[in-house]
Amino acid sequence: RWAGPTRAWWADRLGVDETTAQAIVCAAVRETYEEAGVLLAGPGPDSVVGDTTGEDWEADRAALVARELSFAEFLDRRGLTLRSDLLGAWTRWITPEFEPRRYDTWFFVAALPEGQRTRNASTEADRTVWIRPQDAAAGYDRGELVMMPPTIATLRQLIPYTSPAEALAAAPDRDLTPVLARARLEDGEVVLSWPGHAEFTKHVPADVQEGPLA
Repeated sequence: RWAGPTRAWWADRLGVDETTAQAIVCAAVRETYEEAGVLLAGPGPDSVVGDTTGEDWEADRAALVARELSFAEFLDRRGLTLRSDLLGAWTRWITPEFEPRRYDTWFFVAALPEGQRTRNASTEADRTVWIRPQDAAAGYDRGELVMMPPTIATLRQLIPYTSPAEALAAAPDRDLTPVLARARLEDGEVVLSWPGHAEFTKHVPADVQEGPLA
């Protein structure tokens, strides 16, 4: 079951077909639950579940992580409706073309539902904290928090907003053009740059062998 903007609306917002849009939104909700224990779903289109820290909830979360239970089966078994209206598409980053493993990653914003508690449920991070964007960015600048470019860039973009509601209200107007790193050879160095994100520009010495041109 699905509540909030339609699949067609999401397809238009994300610039993909409806099937892909549904998959992206479902993945965002599923991974938020798997990695943070926060579930953007409820018994009806205008409700959301409360505390999800009980043993039965944790058993279901673990089954989802282990792929022993599909997200659709999980929602159906508990009689829950996915709340797509609680999400806001924020940005999109694609792994550079020169990387051996590539990912096309969408970033969303959402407010923590009342009654729910986030927790360290992640298997993909070495550290989990509940922190304001400006404090996280300051920790990164001091070298205390290590983050990949998409993470710190997204946090910096959220600093001007004083509440989750403000960020969610701004989400529909966000430009979702993918951020894709570029590489160029300049003065014997390989220059890696991310359009619109100058702080991540890197200069890597290039091993150039001089010789006759073929």
